[in-house]
Amino acid sequence: MFSLPVRRLTVVASAVLAAGLLAGCGGDSDDDQAGSANPFAEKAQFDEATPRLEAAAKQATADGDQATADLLTRLDEVPTGIWLTPERYPTGSVGPFVSGVVQRAAGQTVPLFVVYGIPDRDCSGAFSAGGLTPETYLPWVQEIAAAAGDQSAVVVEPDALPGVLACDTGGEEADQVRLDVMKGAVGAFADAGTTTYVDAGHSDWIEPEQMAPLLQQVGVDGVRGFSTNVANYQPQANEISFARRLSDLLGGAHYVIDTGRNGDPDGTTTPVSDWCNPSGRALGTEPGFVDDGTPLDAVLWIKPPAESDGTCHGGPTAGEVWIDRALALAEAAGW
Repeated sequence: MFSLPVRRLTVVASAVLAAGLLAGCGGDSDDDQAGSANPFAEKAQFDEATPRLEAAAKQATADGDQATADLLTRLDEVPTGIWLTPERYPTGSVGPFVSGVVQRAAGQTVPLFVVYGIPDRDCSGAFSAGGLTPETYLPWVQEIAAAAGDQSAVVVEPDALPGVLACDTGGEEADQVRLDVMKGAVGAFADAGTTTYVDAGHSDWIEPEQMAPLLQQVGVDGVRGFSTNVANYQPQANEISFARRLSDLLGGAHYVIDTGRNGDPDGTTTPVSDWCNPSGRALGTEPGFVDDGTPLDAVLWIKPPAESDGTCHGGPTAGEVWIDRALALAEAAGW
């Protein structure tokens, strides 16, 4: 299925997203691949149906619970990131998969891929531990980049750069290896013309002054910019403040913010300390491009909100669809 039509969001000065989605187009007109024009201002984001959500919606209808069926169907219609891991899409099969997505998008919508296979992946959380070796990582990424081409966008390695500072990965030599493979990945996507956002963690983790040099070391200056709050829950105002500070340190780099699960029913800006299936959270603002005169390109659901973070708080394995939590997030958001 394709995504909903292109939508523009306006962010007011107080850093609170204005209510409602306004149809339209526009955005900035930058033509460098720090990185070409805002892709989400030109085309809707591509999306495919989630079989688990579709099946749950059909079952709810069969059970006579049409309200639940409608909610799950609506959730399934919101475009999300397409996560690529070497465990699910190894070298040799990841390229054909990505090519298939690009073909289905047909140049009319923008696929958003999330590359997640860095060596010593998820060193800070461990529920998604794994990844490739330094020797096998870059060929895998190059296969993805060649298939994604200039009709796609990509988020490169959620949490990988913050992990350089937050994890005990084996000392300075191991940290440099991580930075080197990240630089190779960023370069591969830059060469392919893929609109690229390098992940920068979130507002309650690594300070912008520490994150900016790491982003520069891996080549953020040569691509569109960075992403924040991927698979996390930090309040919108906090993320905007964090991203603006970081962008200023990077000379105005563009950025996207993951709003899939950062809705706050209490309306506070208190940081969310629990990153793994925390209670009391809600779906955030639905995806759309932003046209507010700042480097914010779009708010996106990079992490599919229906997926579990891991086996915490009763959740299934990381990445598996968790219907009960999806419903709880949607109901907390007032859907």
